[in-house]
Amino acid sequence: MAKPSDSVFEKPSTLRARVEDYLRTSIMQGRLKGGEKLREMELCEQLGISRPTLREALRTLEAERLITIEPHRGPTVATLTAKAARDLYALRALLEGYAAHEFARLASEADIQRLRATVQALHRCAAQADQGALLAAKRAFYDVLLAGCDNELVKDMLPGMLSRINLLRATSFSSPRRLPRSLAEIDHLLACIERRDAAGAQQAARDHIANAERAALEVLREQDAKPA
Repeated sequence: MAKPSDSVFEKPSTLRARVEDYLRTSIMQGRLKGGEKLREMELCEQLGISRPTLREALRTLEAERLITIEPHRGPTVATLTAKAARDLYALRALLEGYAAHEFARLASEADIQRLRATVQALHRCAAQADQGALLAAKRAFYDVLLAGCDNELVKDMLPGMLSRINLLRATSFSSPRRLPRSLAEIDHLLACIERRDAAGAQQAARDHIANAERAALEVLREQDAKPA
């Protein structure tokens, strides 16, 4: 794992948040693999941080279910199961379908312009084959969608799932056939929103998530079938 610049680590709270983000990104982008044991002393040396700071960051990632911490074994990167994927996609379909419906109904024209800009960024990142930037662009898309749906509970619930959603999204993006279809589905969702077709937007969001679920489960089955 590459060592980040010391200059990015500042106040204790900022330091902890940056360590969390660094480890979270490493997991989502596959630099830390499912089932991999995290060695605290090694991480502290690599990141130039204290063990208490690292442990605080690890507790946050445990709460997000990105890692597991077992007595006498320490932290390990969580392994994504098919059951966990199905559960998460089921909840995504409900919440994001609702968010798309309400965004189409309530968002301002400026909100729609911002959403359009995130879709354009998605296409640029896809053309550059930059998975890290692609995941960030997809996160920006959902940030705008949630900000414009005007439901505080949905806005509170979905960001808490964001890390695991991104982990699943990275899995589904690893299928070479999925990305062009995913972009076409998002284009369709945007078109429904631009027409203020709330029901159409809700269905487009749910179809998009159902297709992403099938792709992610296919990748997981392929991974499980590979010999150890």
